[in-house]
Amino acid sequence: MTTSPPPPFDPELAAALAVMGEQAPTTLLPEWIPMVRGLGDDGPFDLPTNEDLSRNGAFEVEERTVPGPEGAPDISLLICRPTAAPGPRPVLYHSHGGGFVLGNNRLGLGVTMEWAAELGLVVVSVEYRLAPEHPNPAPVEDCYAGLLWTAENAKEIGGDPDRIILAGGSAGGGLSAALALLARDRKGPRPIGQMLLCPMLDDRNDTPSTYQMAGLGVWDRTANETGWSALLGEARGTADVSPYASPARAEDLSGLPPAFIDVGSAETFRDEDVAYASRIWQSGGQAELHVWPGGFHAFDDLAPQAALSQDARAARLRWLHRLLGE
Repeated sequence: MTTSPPPPFDPELAAALAVMGEQAPTTLLPEWIPMVRGLGDDGPFDLPTNEDLSRNGAFEVEERTVPGPEGAPDISLLICRPTAAPGPRPVLYHSHGGGFVLGNNRLGLGVTMEWAAELGLVVVSVEYRLAPEHPNPAPVEDCYAGLLWTAENAKEIGGDPDRIILAGGSAGGGLSAALALLARDRKGPRPIGQMLLCPMLDDRNDTPSTYQMAGLGVWDRTANETGWSALLGEARGTADVSPYASPARAEDLSGLPPAFIDVGSAETFRDEDVAYASRIWQSGGQAELHVWPGGFHAFDDLAPQAALSQDARAARLRWLHRLLGE
């Protein structure tokens, strides 16, 4: 595909990328996955401890083992519930990122706990099986099993089963979008919102932004192919891909909970995320879309002090306030 030059990075974010260097690798090859996983418990990520998540005693933190999908292993849920806010409180059900191949249920919880502290949310983060050892549908079915348990047992953990919000970034954003589709189609729990942060939605990897950002920023077109191929194998890019694996494949986006979708203008997922928001509107649904100028993938996690990162985080919190009426 012939493409135009890529949009420039925000100057403050470009400087942060330069400082991070190899700590924010542009790409990922299949043979690197074991090496990256072998870097330790945190791998390439700075994962919060239970002490971090408790926020000086404001949250009770526990790991709970619950039933997985039928015929599959149990799954682990990391549950953070406010110690002072009177229940039942809204529940934020979190699916972590990592390109379907990396990470655990602590990844991405740092900023999530900021929302929880502001709004008194119960946070439930699911540990799903990773590809390529556990290809589709294992990850999304694990996430759905955890969502079912959360809805059925919300009151036990101080949550309101009628106020569940799906949330996740990158692959976790894609899984959250898939959960919204699954819950609709299986007539399961009815989330009140879906917060999709730079979501990984389309296995075809063929939009202009995937070509524009090849070899640039964070999580480029080659990394994207690695992640999707690990999840889908030889089916990647063919007509045999389920919308519950690749939500951009869904033909019908009606009847979904309100969505918050944000993405950087200078990242691989820009065009598929903009298209997903547009298709929700075209289906009569509600979506709030932000395209942050000059933002690279996960810029607010990797450069949280940048002005653009602060704007992005504030917009997400405002959406949650409006959604919950609190």
